[in-house]
Order: sequence, then structure tokens, then C-alpha cells
Amino acid sequence: MKHYGLIGFPLSHSFSKKYFTEKFITEKITDCVYDLYPLENINDLPTLLHENPHLCGLNVTIPHKVSVLKHLDWIEHDAKTAGAVNCIRITSESPVLAAFSGEVGIQGHDFRLEGYNTDIYGFDMSISPLLTNKHDTALILGDGGAARAVKCVLDNKGITYKCVTRKPFPGNILFSDLTVKDIKENKLIINTTPVGTHPNVDDCPPIPYEAITDEHLLFDLIYNPEQTLFLKKGAEQGAATKNGYEMLVLQAEKAWEIWSSKEKHP
Repeated sequence: MKHYGLIGFPLSHSFSKKYFTEKFITEKITDCVYDLYPLENINDLPTLLHENPHLCGLNVTIPHKVSVLKHLDWIEHDAKTAGAVNCIRITSESPVLAAFSGEVGIQGHDFRLEGYNTDIYGFDMSISPLLTNKHDTALILGDGGAARAVKCVLDNKGITYKCVTRKPFPGNILFSDLTVKDIKENKLIINTTPVGTHPNVDDCPPIPYEAITDEHLLFDLIYNPEQTLFLKKGAEQGAATKNGYEMLVLQAEKAWEIWSSKEKHP
């Protein structure tokens, strides 16, 4: 039996477990299971892997998308550029081959950990059909781990952006300093913060919504609720809107493609 799962902390609810469990049933995949592995400290990852030798792949969520990098043997190019990993492929490897691999993470192990960021793929495929030539600059609300995939996609597309944060950081704009002019000049606004997630459905990022127009595109990485207050306020101003559900599905399917691949990396 092949085991897959999700690491992070806390793991009170999981899109991934529900999605993959239903996928395995629907597609009659009988030799795979998906479980949750609450992991408070990322340094406990080697112990988790040794205690669960049938693990073939892991999804990674908050707060480990960045800290997990130091434990990996190989990291895909865009994931390395983003500086965040949300998908790990686990393959068997002899100690001798491990010793001669190009990048060494955990010492003395007999498995190989490959890191990917399928959020990059999911976000790219989800937002691309909605982009127009008016979306050449963007505001990214938040600057945490979730924003890294968004930045990578925008960089690849040549879309310049500014991050909006609550605390000062070089190059960022404070929410408290955000102006109507900022909104008018940036027709693409992406929320990467958890503000507005169920059950706090009456919350939204504090931006001048009155400046949003029908030329704007608002994308929210949140998928629960289906329409956040952020998206609702944008839609009321005539903006195009999209939530993060399709992105989640796409990143999950990309993870499955990676786990199922026979391709070997350097």
C-alpha cells in the first residue's frame, strides 16, 4: 500500500485529505491511502519518514513551506526560485547513491526527498485565462509563504507587483498607507492572506474598495467561503473575481502527477 499525506500544524481540516480520498475511490485506485500527519516542528520530519516507510509523497502546508527546504535532496527550479515547497516526492535510494547525489539534505538516509511547488502551477493555470493587457501591474495582499508562488508566477509573466502588509518591510506598502491611487494604478489584486476565511466571513483586507473598477481582477487564494467579502466587494464594483478552489484542485492534480512519475532527477 502506498501512503501519501499532509504535514503542517495545526491540521484541523484538510482539503487535500478529502480530495485525494475521494479521488482514490472515484478512480478505483485501491493501493493508495492519504492521511494527515500533524507536525509541529519540521525537524521531526526525518523521524516521521523513518516511522512511516510506506510514505511515497507529502503535501506541505503552514507553517513548513519554507523551513522544509533544508531537509530536501533536490528542489525543482521554480520552487527554489520561490523559496517555498508544498509537495515532496519520496523515492527509495541506496546509501551509496545518496552519498553521491548533487544536493544532500538529511544525512545517512536511504530515501530521496524531491521538493516542488505545485501552488505555482495551480495559480498560473487558474489566473492566466482571466488576464488582459490591463493587468500589467499588481498588488499582492500579504507577503507570507502563500505569496511566494504568486510572486513566482507574476515574475514569469513579467507583471510587476508590490506587496501590501500590516508590518513595515523594505519595498512593501503598508495597508494603512494604501491609497485610492494605488488601487486605480494596479488592476490586478491578489489576496494571499487568510483574512476572510471561514468562520471569519465578515472580515476582509482593509483596502479602498471604492476605487475598484470593471477593469480590475480580484483573485483570492481562499476557497472557503466560495465568495469572500474581499471578492464580494470587488464584484459590487464591477470587477472580475475568482477564488482559490480551482487553484487547489490544479495543484493537487499536479502533485499526483509528480508522485506518479517515473522520471528521475539529478
